[in-house]
Amino acid sequence: MSAERLRVTFAMGDDVRERIFPAEQVARFEQVADVAGILTEFESDAAKRALLETDVLVTGWGAPFIDAGVLDLAPALRAVLHSAGTVKPYVSEDVLERGIRVSTAATANAAPVAEYTVAMIVLANKKVLPIAARYRMLREEFDVEQAFPGLGNFGKRVGIVGASKIGRRVIELLRGYDLDVVVYDPFLSASEALSLGVESVALDDLLATSDVVSIHAPSLPSTHDLVDARGIGLMRHGATLVNTARGEIIDQAALTARVTAGELFAILDVTSPWVLEHEHPLYGHDHALLTPHIAGSLGGELGRLADVVLDELRRFSQGLPLAHEVDAELLAITA
Repeated sequence: MSAERLRVTFAMGDDVRERIFPAEQVARFEQVADVAGILTEFESDAAKRALLETDVLVTGWGAPFIDAGVLDLAPALRAVLHSAGTVKPYVSEDVLERGIRVSTAATANAAPVAEYTVAMIVLANKKVLPIAARYRMLREEFDVEQAFPGLGNFGKRVGIVGASKIGRRVIELLRGYDLDVVVYDPFLSASEALSLGVESVALDDLLATSDVVSIHAPSLPSTHDLVDARGIGLMRHGATLVNTARGEIIDQAALTARVTAGELFAILDVTSPWVLEHEHPLYGHDHALLTPHIAGSLGGELGRLADVVLDELRRFSQGLPLAHEVDAELLAITA
């Protein structure tokens, strides 16, 4: 099938462009399209000249916002291919309303988050955090089974909050383990739960019965404090909460209280605020593991994002359906 030679412009933070689309990646794009330039803003005369003849915008983290005014400067624009997850901070409703195709690399970005999550679930059920802390303190052999009865993954219940792209990928990866996986998502149908091979349960049930609770809901006004103080209170003694989504989805104060009391464990790749104050008790507590949002695509994993966008560009230039097109109807309930 013959491919149309399109004119492509990159739009994203300059540091992001260097990380995801270094020179060798841009050269791959130049094999299938004419690259008009790399923009960090849309206001300058040079940017306006580039937009005037742009068929496809490749966006990324830190991209300038695309609204009706920008669209008026880009009369030839036919597609926006986003090299990260959510497109909400980068495109207005005008983009989809004008029939411009929008694609996102959210599925690709979900892969490392899901891998990180599964690793943390396995470590949580194996009680690695408290065992390592005890070993660090004693510095001698001790009876781990006596100290931590019931450790291990066989038959443990894992509760997934949110059947998002990442949540579904976690479920898929957990199939290789002998775990009982349940999910809470008000938008998940019975047939979808069946196809995922999981049981759909109420949030209270999930919180009260799971050995590990993993958060994968989108950050929306309706999901702020989705797992509130009452929900945190339902979690069984010794359970672990893993959060790789957004800090505001859980009541962090209530979680902190139970963690510092020795009742729960927390593995948090995100918090609210984004960086906790210097003296926050979770930093040094044996029941908590904090990481600075490293679950998503970093380092060598960024190449996957570039590959997805390049494949979408090839598909679009050949008149084929986009593999990761944004559904306007689902945009309101996704991150």
